[in-house]
Amino acid sequence: MARFEVPDGWSAQGYRFALDPSPAQLRAFRSHAGAVRKAYNTMLALVKATMGQRRAERSYGIVEGDLTPALDWSLAGLRREWNRRKHAVAPWWAQNSKEAYNTGLDGLARGLDAWGKSRRGQRAGAAVGFPRFKSARSRRSVRFTTGAIRVEADRHHVTLPRLGRIRTHESTRKLARRIEAGTARILSATLSEDASGRWSCSFQVIVQRTAPVPAHADTGVPVVGVDVGVKADALLVIAAPDGHEIARVPAPKSLTAAQARLRALQRKAARQHGPWDPAAKTRQPPSNRWAKTTRRIGRVHAHAAAIRRDVLHKQTTALARHHQVITVETLNASGMRTAGGAFKRGLNRALADAALAEVRRMLGYKCQWYGSTLVEAGRYYPSSKTCSGCGSRKPRLSLAERAYACDHCGLVIDRDLNAAINLARLGEAQALGEQGPAGSGPVAGRGATRETEPARAGDAGGREASTPHRHHLPGKTGTASPQGEAA
Repeated sequence: MARFEVPDGWSAQGYRFALDPSPAQLRAFRSHAGAVRKAYNTMLALVKATMGQRRAERSYGIVEGDLTPALDWSLAGLRREWNRRKHAVAPWWAQNSKEAYNTGLDGLARGLDAWGKSRRGQRAGAAVGFPRFKSARSRRSVRFTTGAIRVEADRHHVTLPRLGRIRTHESTRKLARRIEAGTARILSATLSEDASGRWSCSFQVIVQRTAPVPAHADTGVPVVGVDVGVKADALLVIAAPDGHEIARVPAPKSLTAAQARLRALQRKAARQHGPWDPAAKTRQPPSNRWAKTTRRIGRVHAHAAAIRRDVLHKQTTALARHHQVITVETLNASGMRTAGGAFKRGLNRALADAALAEVRRMLGYKCQWYGSTLVEAGRYYPSSKTCSGCGSRKPRLSLAERAYACDHCGLVIDRDLNAAINLARLGEAQALGEQGPAGSGPVAGRGATRETEPARAGDAGGREASTPHRHHLPGKTGTASPQGEAA
């Protein structure tokens, strides 16, 4: 089947609405999620049984042509085999939409395809393991691609196949207005449950966007650099190429603020009757009170994630709308969180609470919406180690050093501001078509050289013609924080 192509002038976008289902609808949601899991586990068991049978036959010396026929792992092949078996393995299959079973089969087909390509070396990134069975505690999600999928005209209801009309917790006017104007088209809808037990409906939509207003028209600062961090006062530090600090966005620290509440709830859950019996070392049915406590823990985590997501969305939208060129770093956020026991626990939690990789991901699609340009500095670009005044570079800069002190020109400047200025100058050089410094890469900082190579400041490291900016910060110290490039 040919892959869907977004038409020219249109862009893919998602609209997510929280739902307020009735008790009957809530039971139907769970039934559809169970149907997804049933189709997935049934066909995965068949795939594993077929592979095991063929492996055993090879060990007996049976030639390849006489082996048990292999199972087709494509979505079409899995769907054909499921339709032949569903009357026996799931006699209640007609109670749910066919899209529920298709969701499970599609997830299995994608997992098997990723595993096969990873084994053959045709897939980049970390090795992909063989698909595993889904348990009853797996994330519940159903995707609808056909049937009655629409947003109702009253702005407070959505309609999904077999589930009917469902009330939303918030107004759907933003999407409804676009659909009525003919500038949006719904492709699919995904019904999912989050950690707090709240169900939501996400619409995958293609949207026709008008020509954007020039991003730099209302600010006078067309090029900026953005340095991300985990400090409470500097989640984002935004600077211009001339050394001027435009904004400093504090981190919400929502997970840190919820630690006291989470600690109490998790200790309470540990005292209650959970699904694991440490004495018998077996699984057991969880008590109702344990299940209630775990739902409360999920709601605390969901609230912390919502606060973090709200701050990041607002700030990245403002950046994409108000600036023409935005430069960010390509951080290895997952690699920065390493194992280290109690010594690394606080740093790992701070990195997860800051969600550093989300800034670049959100700017990636928002810059396309608003007509801005996103420049991604290479992973080894020395934004923190390079002096923004003279362009010299320090061989090492510990995470505890919150002020950058240059040994050549004597400049003392905040570490995050120094990195943001260097990033802004890299973006300015890319925007003007100039060649960036070593480590910037040919396109948006890709293919950066490693830090072991000799460094040179270049145009983005510091310009002699730029206005000197000497921010003297005597005696400023701070705790360790992973800013800038990977140290």
